[in-house]
Amino acid sequence: MSKENLKQFTFFTGIGYPLLAIKFIANHKQLWQYLIIPIIINICVGITTYIFLLNPSLKLFDSFTNNIIISVDNAINQLPEWSNILIAILLFISQILKVILFLILLIIIGFIIVQFGSIIGSPWYGKLSEKLEILYTGKLEIVEVNIIQEILRAILFELKKLLLIIVISVPLFLLNFIPAMGNLISLVGGITLTCTIICLDFFDATLERKRLHFREKLKFVWGKLPTTAGFGLICLTLISIPLLNLIIIPLCVSAGTLLVCDKLKRS
Repeated sequence: MSKENLKQFTFFTGIGYPLLAIKFIANHKQLWQYLIIPIIINICVGITTYIFLLNPSLKLFDSFTNNIIISVDNAINQLPEWSNILIAILLFISQILKVILFLILLIIIGFIIVQFGSIIGSPWYGKLSEKLEILYTGKLEIVEVNIIQEILRAILFELKKLLLIIVISVPLFLLNFIPAMGNLISLVGGITLTCTIICLDFFDATLERKRLHFREKLKFVWGKLPTTAGFGLICLTLISIPLLNLIIIPLCVSAGTLLVCDKLKRS
């Protein structure tokens, strides 16, 4: 196998595409105009999401853990003095749980920002992806459809993504009731599902121009492993970082466009 063929199947190649996108956009300043409005949209979506989800969730958890600590403290008051160590242990566990919850919330918020930001900003992402593909490959492959078909395809794409999330999330949730291994499998499955949806979102601007069906788009994501796994994980990490996730989505769309162009060229 040649080095070029080997490269397309590496996990770290996928991780490197956001850096490749930064370099490419930096060298083509005509693309910058397509970044401004999507970034403004993402900032508005992100601030709204943080206000309505992050703060209330943390306050709810604080209230929940404080109530537990008070209840345990009252019970321990009736026990020997040495048992006060249980309060310290409980406080430690509650802080660990709070950190875990915070990380989960960051991932959820980043995912929500991607979903809503991608839908609202899709016209600008589509134009960004088109211009980038022309500059990167020297041509633009697009299958024309009328506006009604385009709207219906966009709606169906979102509905099928939602159905995929529901169908897979339910059994993953049920796995949590299986001790030990169930939680681990559920965690890995959840991350895999999230990365799949992220890849679908960031590849869609390019794949949709080819008018691929949803199953074909899903087949592209899974058929290009492990490169798409690396891409999905790095994008999941980037969109989970507060503030950075308000401006990173156009970069991820650009990186996804470069990856799809490379894969279609080599397939």
